Amino acid sequence: MGERASSGLERSEAVRTAETAEYEGVGVGTAAVAGPVARMGQAPPEPPDVPAAGDPAEECAKALAALAAVAADLRARGTAAGGATADVLEAQAMIAEDPELADGVRSRTDAGKTAARAVHETFAVFHETFAALGDYMAGRVADLDDIAARAVAVASGVPVPGPPCREEPYVLLAADLAPADTALLDRRLVLALVTAEGGPTSHTAILARAMGIPAVVGAAGVLALTDGTPVLVDAAAGTVVAHPSTEAMEAAIARCCADAAAAALTGPGRTSDGTPVKLLANIGGPEDVPAALVSGAEGVGLFRTEFLYLDTDEPPTFDAQVKIYKEVFDAFGEDTRVVVRTLDAGADKPLPFVRLGEEPNPALGVRGLRAFRAFGGRNEAILRTQLLAIREAAGTSAPEVWVMAPMVDEVTEAEWFCELAAACGLDVAGGRVGIMVETPASALTAGAILAGRTGFASIGTNDLTQYTMAADRVLGAVGALQDPWHPAVLQLIGAAGSAGAAAGKPLGVCGEAAADPLLACVLVGLGVRSLSMAPSAIAEVRAALAARSLEDCTAMAARAAGSATAWDARKAALRS
Repeated sequence: MGERASSGLERSEAVRTAETAEYEGVGVGTAAVAGPVARMGQAPPEPPDVPAAGDPAEECAKALAALAAVAADLRARGTAAGGATADVLEAQAMIAEDPELADGVRSRTDAGKTAARAVHETFAVFHETFAALGDYMAGRVADLDDIAARAVAVASGVPVPGPPCREEPYVLLAADLAPADTALLDRRLVLALVTAEGGPTSHTAILARAMGIPAVVGAAGVLALTDGTPVLVDAAAGTVVAHPSTEAMEAAIARCCADAAAAALTGPGRTSDGTPVKLLANIGGPEDVPAALVSGAEGVGLFRTEFLYLDTDEPPTFDAQVKIYKEVFDAFGEDTRVVVRTLDAGADKPLPFVRLGEEPNPALGVRGLRAFRAFGGRNEAILRTQLLAIREAAGTSAPEVWVMAPMVDEVTEAEWFCELAAACGLDVAGGRVGIMVETPASALTAGAILAGRTGFASIGTNDLTQYTMAADRVLGAVGALQDPWHPAVLQLIGAAGSAGAAAGKPLGVCGEAAADPLLACVLVGLGVRSLSMAPSAIAEVRAALAARSLEDCTAMAARAAGSATAWDARKAALRS
């Protein structure tokens, strides 16, 4: 980390000629790096609407070849990157191959449009359609625009937009970054990512965290910087400083070196005064377990079971579920915990066999636990089979297996889930059946919920922030509001934390917020006693906690929750 922080220092000193300017955004990671700016290549201009000089069939073939080339390139990038990135890019490649796109291109080239213009106009129609659908599809508009820009560039015979070609380390600057651009960045050259748009749950933020590249996203005004401008990117502070002073750079670099030494710590998570804080991993299936084990995770805080149910017209069988669950459980030993989230259906995860009916606003509709209680319980058998499979798989496994239901809002829902879990043989009396706190309602009534049979609660900060701020978590236009640092969100977490302490029942966090080392300390100060995150974030979170006492965390939390804005909350938490 020390080497990464110092790269570009000499160059920055040599070209400092302008006044220092500071831009504020959302930081990803804790590193600070210095280096020259290199801007992302721009999308091609809109093709002129002029009649094609060539034969319509030739123009059509050129346009379709461009779409095929883009799909192939996206798949190749995904194969090279692997993991979650491969899934994202596969989804983009499938869009490029959509038959409706091909039909739109044919009709327009038949009408005399050029290949590039036909591609542009066809994607424009898709853009409007996606934007009008709301929720998940509206959140994919940025991905659609990226595919369109690539296809238009290929059809026009101009360079495809993307990262610059550089032989020396640089800070990549862009309005936003598409997954395809982020996937194959050369980590030896890209010191940091800086974007003017996006938020803490944007693709850029998620992929930067997974790749271990420090980033500042949503830094308004930063596009005023020109190529070669020396900058100091401080992910921990969420700032980008142009023409920084030598003193500022040295202070940031010194802090990073100290953080790097602290990150070498191993063992269970705890504060400097010994308060235990379990550090757990978020996983989607057996393929994610090795990374969790290597990171030193004390178990799993969020086992997303949706992957078993996707891309199929029928729910997985009891035996198929037992096999997968047992494979995950058996990978962990005694004194560890695996928390399984039951199927989170609905909203942006529709399933053909979970019949929910038509909904004008799925994010506020029948999703999570509601999907199995609504409509007279017609979907309840799916959840019952899952609970029985979890019980069977947990029977001879070493770790403690806990189960929690998503999207629970009130006592009656929590009690219904506990009753069903008990009927399926799960350990309700032992406190191993709980709920997710994802709405203001469940945060504010957590005291009543935890006073009953519910054994624990885990806060999903992504959804809690979405519902608190009335800002769709996948809609880029409101990405700046999707910030778990907002004092309203912190106050709700604090209310749940107080309820957990009063009931003597554990409270955890399993959203993206847990991966932010500074925010992790604030969460502990609000009463959270377990943090579940991407395995790659565990070392930095462990180090951040080890550097602060519980009293420090509590003071940080009070300052942050009492602030006016998310940005003020970050600044307040940093203040000693």
